[in-house]
Amino acid sequence: MAETDTKFVGPVPQIYDALMVPMLFQPYAEDMAARVAALSPGAVLETAAGSGVVTRVLAPQLGPKARYVVTDLNAPMLDQAKARQGRTEVQIEWGVADALALPCGDAEFDVLCCQFGVMFFPDRTKGYAEARRVLKPGAPFIFSAWDSLAENDVSRTVWDAVLAQYPIDPPSFFSRGPHGYHNADVIRADLAAAGFTDVTVEWVAKESRVARARDAAEALMLGTPFRMEMMARDPDGLPALVDATEAALIRRYGTGPIVAPIRALVMTARG
Repeated sequence: MAETDTKFVGPVPQIYDALMVPMLFQPYAEDMAARVAALSPGAVLETAAGSGVVTRVLAPQLGPKARYVVTDLNAPMLDQAKARQGRTEVQIEWGVADALALPCGDAEFDVLCCQFGVMFFPDRTKGYAEARRVLKPGAPFIFSAWDSLAENDVSRTVWDAVLAQYPIDPPSFFSRGPHGYHNADVIRADLAAAGFTDVTVEWVAKESRVARARDAAEALMLGTPFRMEMMARDPDGLPALVDATEAALIRRYGTGPIVAPIRALVMTARG
């Protein structure tokens, strides 16, 4: 993992929330929230909450007496989440926290959920061990990770355009980060090493919807840590790269709204 992979700074949290969330994350947030709410938990911990899409969907589904702790490593993203959160009966405890070193006691929570965060853990086994530590015995750790670029058409189209612009030593955020951890056997092994003994893996297909190619290009080029990777290596090339990815998306989908397949792995682990 590169140092820039977890940096959501400047305008990135706002672009991420406005463009990335409806395009990619909203369908899976609804899925995640339904899984957690069905358990009727008394205490929920969410890690890597980002700009709060799961929180916005899940909080209204929790009972008024439930405890809901929402954390992220990145303070600007958590600020965006708090700013967007509407009123709910459940009281939300917000906190900047590292998923590999949680400021929580042992066996505090009935469920821990993490949407599309584990791919960026610098030590996944350590992160999973922390999840197991703060969960009550037998309580579920529910998390998601993107499947390969081959199963996520918009991201693959954008990545192919990036490779065309940088055929030698290309930026690697997409293949290394969000789409770099999709082997179910590897994930199971990492969970087993952390002490989880009961693991279920599901491949969940959804649809990505975005109003126009420009929105998708700006979402992926400017609303993710890819922006910081490019700013570190070729800041003058970023505007041209947005144009090139928009052109690639138009060639692929046309000038109208985009509807494309996306797929992720959703894991439920108990220890």
